[in-house]
Amino acid sequence: MGIEVLSNCIGCGKCVSVCPFEAISMVNKKAVIDLTKCTLCGSCVVVCPVKAIVIKREVSKKDFSEYKDVWVFVEFGDETDPLKQGEIKKVSFELLSKGRQLADKLKNKLCAVVLSYENKNYENILKDYGVDRIYLVEDKNLLPYDTEIYSSVVISLVNKYKPSVFLFPATYKGRDLAPRIASSLYVGLTADCTALDINSDGLLVQSRPAFGGNIMADILSPNSRPQMATVRPNVMKIEKNYRENLEVIKENIKINPSLRRVKILKRIKNPSSSSFKLENAEIIVSGGRGMKTKERFEVLFELAKLLDGCVGASRAAVDSGFIDKKHQVGQSGVTVNPRLYLAFGISGAIQHIVGMKNSDRIIAINKDPNAPIFGVSHYAVVGDAYEIAKKLIEKLKQSCK
Repeated sequence: MGIEVLSNCIGCGKCVSVCPFEAISMVNKKAVIDLTKCTLCGSCVVVCPVKAIVIKREVSKKDFSEYKDVWVFVEFGDETDPLKQGEIKKVSFELLSKGRQLADKLKNKLCAVVLSYENKNYENILKDYGVDRIYLVEDKNLLPYDTEIYSSVVISLVNKYKPSVFLFPATYKGRDLAPRIASSLYVGLTADCTALDINSDGLLVQSRPAFGGNIMADILSPNSRPQMATVRPNVMKIEKNYRENLEVIKENIKINPSLRRVKILKRIKNPSSSSFKLENAEIIVSGGRGMKTKERFEVLFELAKLLDGCVGASRAAVDSGFIDKKHQVGQSGVTVNPRLYLAFGISGAIQHIVGMKNSDRIIAINKDPNAPIFGVSHYAVVGDAYEIAKKLIEKLKQSCK
């Protein structure tokens, strides 16, 4: 891998101003790159108007002995909400917990990548989750989130420190940022993983649903580093693993504001969509084809309201037109792990079970005593799902009087 300035350079100087490490200078009206400073972040390639700067890459099996450690991109709360801005999201702790397991198998360090406008004592928070090292970048230009700026910073870190594994949450930010980084580094990326492991060859086994959730695919990246994956929220268990000696490496990367090509003038939230967060719900009342009709399915909304929960559904219920797809739980829907999961009339196809099996308490109601859902439930009720839901509503209303 290397970088080259072609003869068609026009000496405009745009590459000089955007280089985070001041590795480019103008000599005789031509760009000259100091290879001792260049980290191949690609910022200069993006802004060059005549495509005179080229990063050369070779796709071949090579020695990856210098690549080590498991990295996790730490994501923060919604920057449009002052109460959550700067707050580490739950999915980051899930990835760190899994990352700790992977790092132990590889006998590597677990590293957290933290990009923030200011450090809010993150080292004392992250040391509880098995983190050995934090790569911290603080800059006011990191807020609000911008793909160009974030990818430039992360690529610089990757090229400088060379991680073996790099995990991102499969959130709006993670799904936007990870592909940009993978494309720039010319490495593979497995999206929407539901399981991760290390095989006997020390490779990251990235498992994800395929063909509409009908099969699970195990994907390897033997010929490139880092091995990158985005991971679904709510599929990994959070486990605390305190680390006393946490190392913090603060990187002073110069961020040029001109990389921000989009200016946000105003944000408008849709009240109906922002209030519905199935993946964050503590109680979920879910229904399947066993509810029989859309009208009978409506009783679950009343029950969920009484329990202060959300309504979920199986794919069969969605396909039957009982409810909108945004309520679907499973491999091709949302993965959840509430404190309580009530399954009414759900048979228990493997695609659905994968999306809810990590719930703390599962209560299944089905008229078929041999329904597969009973195999993962903590409590099983054999009977008509609709009638039992109505009786439960009556009991809850009586207790509220």
